[in-house]
Amino acid sequence: MGPQLPIAVDDETGVWTTDGLPMLYVPRHFFTNNHLAVEAALGREKYAEILYPAGYKSAYFWCEKEAATHGLTGLAVFEHYLKRLSQRGWGLFSFVSADVETGNAQIALRHSSFVLQQPGVSGKLCYMFEGWFAGAMDWVGQDSGNSYQTVSRETQCAAEGHEHCIFSVSPKAA
Repeated sequence: MGPQLPIAVDDETGVWTTDGLPMLYVPRHFFTNNHLAVEAALGREKYAEILYPAGYKSAYFWCEKEAATHGLTGLAVFEHYLKRLSQRGWGLFSFVSADVETGNAQIALRHSSFVLQQPGVSGKLCYMFEGWFAGAMDWVGQDSGNSYQTVSRETQCAAEGHEHCIFSVSPKAA
């Protein structure tokens, strides 16, 4: 997967950055335990409803900043996003397919952090990523001169016995 993720640590503030964006570095179990505590308090459906627009907004912002930082455009930005997510321990992400003109894509996720951290738990555990992929695809669409708005759903999860997770991105129904 090299080269490794570039991390800079400010000696005066302790702030970690990658590509100029401030980052937090926490153990997988810490993040997952907090994620599950909020899910238990709110209920999975409500928590997913809250996470989706927050993830969408964050992915869109990230694509905008990374495009400027690295001089990338279009689908190359989304590909870079999947690479960076993979380098940060969330799992290994890759496109199964992607069509910038229509806004359709399928993303595979192997070795999901949510599945690995919850052995023996079944169901769609990786819903947190759904809004991320719609936000990234919508940024790509706008950058490429397309005006669609997409929705993303986890259509299969490794925690359901599949080899890997799949996320399907498609334009919102009119």
